[in-house]
Amino acid sequence: MISESVVDLSRLQFAITAFYHFLFVPLTLGLSFILAIMESAYVMTGKQVYQDMVKFWGKLFGINFALGVTTGLTMEFQFGTNWAYYSHYVGDIFGAPLAIEGLMAFFLESTFIGLFFFGWDRLTKVQHLMVTWLVAIGSNMSALWILIANGWMQNPVGAEFNFDTMRMEMMSFSEVIFNPVAQVKFVHTVSAGYVTGAMFVLAISAYYMLKKRDLPFARRSFAIASSFGLASILSVIVLGDESGYEIGEVQKVKLAAIEAEWETHEPPAAFTLFGIPDQENMETDYAIKIPYALGLIATRSVTEEVKGLKDLIAEHEIKIRNGIVAYDLLTQIKAGDRSEATIAEFRSRVDDLGYGLLLKKYVENPVNATEEQIKLAAQNSIPRVAPMFWTFRIMVGLGFIMLVLIGLSFYYSAKGTAERQKYLLRALIIALPAPWIACEMGWFVAEFGRQPWSIGGILPTHLSVSTRSIQDLYMSLAGFIGFYTLLLIAEMYLMIRFARLGPSSLHTGRYHWEQSEENDSALTSPAQA
Repeated sequence: MISESVVDLSRLQFAITAFYHFLFVPLTLGLSFILAIMESAYVMTGKQVYQDMVKFWGKLFGINFALGVTTGLTMEFQFGTNWAYYSHYVGDIFGAPLAIEGLMAFFLESTFIGLFFFGWDRLTKVQHLMVTWLVAIGSNMSALWILIANGWMQNPVGAEFNFDTMRMEMMSFSEVIFNPVAQVKFVHTVSAGYVTGAMFVLAISAYYMLKKRDLPFARRSFAIASSFGLASILSVIVLGDESGYEIGEVQKVKLAAIEAEWETHEPPAAFTLFGIPDQENMETDYAIKIPYALGLIATRSVTEEVKGLKDLIAEHEIKIRNGIVAYDLLTQIKAGDRSEATIAEFRSRVDDLGYGLLLKKYVENPVNATEEQIKLAAQNSIPRVAPMFWTFRIMVGLGFIMLVLIGLSFYYSAKGTAERQKYLLRALIIALPAPWIACEMGWFVAEFGRQPWSIGGILPTHLSVSTRSIQDLYMSLAGFIGFYTLLLIAEMYLMIRFARLGPSSLHTGRYHWEQSEENDSALTSPAQA
């Protein structure tokens, strides 16, 4: 058996890599579409200010994109270096969408991003606009295929276990693509990225307004970002609700952990607004609940129940016992017993084989597991509740704060008085980290809530890792943290430096925009932008 330290260090290394990478992804998703909208305005109006907006924000986009690619590539290599058995066991399914992402999406955006930066004098306006839209589409297509792969980890559909190869094999590619968890995760994630891009542009534009500099540029950027951001934040909230419904359908443990729902109550279940989860005693102290809310979110009804963790643990214990039988039958098949009765019995229990594998954390052969080990495996078949409970509420709380800020930005921009709202401009600057924190919290909820599985119900995390030494893991972990921290510092330095230079740096002298700042002050609404 692989030591717990190896498993924990492998998980920590992948988590840190993903944490750093996901600092760059949302801004890439959001800024790419904002750039496409700005350049569309340039092509339609011919105003120099819009071209300058595309070039300036595009420069910040390029810095972020380069570092996002650098941190993202190493994540895929880790499936071979740190998660070798995972790659062997489910590589036929998991590798397909990742390969398509590289061929279809990554090459698309990587090719056209070069044309975006170096094609201004070589392409017509319309051709360059098409390039910008293709960069945006490529970025989002990349997210789609990655989230299809991740969605399969959450809800493994369209695949079966083959006892001859001892691997999972794909049976229906269309089921993998149209996995409802993957589709909901995609739209929710990219919408969060759009909000990140909008908040980024709003905060920097607010800085220019407070400093009374680059005002024609800042007003238009503010107007576009507030319009795009309002649509995006409303989408995040609506799609977040849909995500909650999907979790209630196929990931009942994750939903119950998010809500610290220990008991199965009479429907409709109440939503726990605040409380202090106590996993040892399986209760939530000082709980403040909103009646009916959880039932409506998770089941779309007032008559269906939301199962509590205690009942789910009891169900898992039954699955573990079935999994022991499935493991024993698999052992017989591998030993040469290919009778129809043995194979038929195994196939009737194969869905619970993964639960039997949970016992390999405690005993080499699950068939030899004691009653105490079976109950311990059942108890540990749910994630730690407190981190799930609090990170989810931080994410939701920040989402509603951003809704208020973006909504006010849109309102005052429409009235043409945004630059006079000093409190709002300062609040936008202070709230700049909010979308990144919310995105990281959302990632944590999605991935930590899947534990103890690397593939939900099929492959436990502790069986997925490579047989590496603890010394190797400590060295690689230190290397990743050090290198990625340097990259993050470089990004912050370059972003702050170019943001402070402002759009004035695009020209050697004064602005060459068609409208003067005085004439531009007539701008009163996002529509006029």
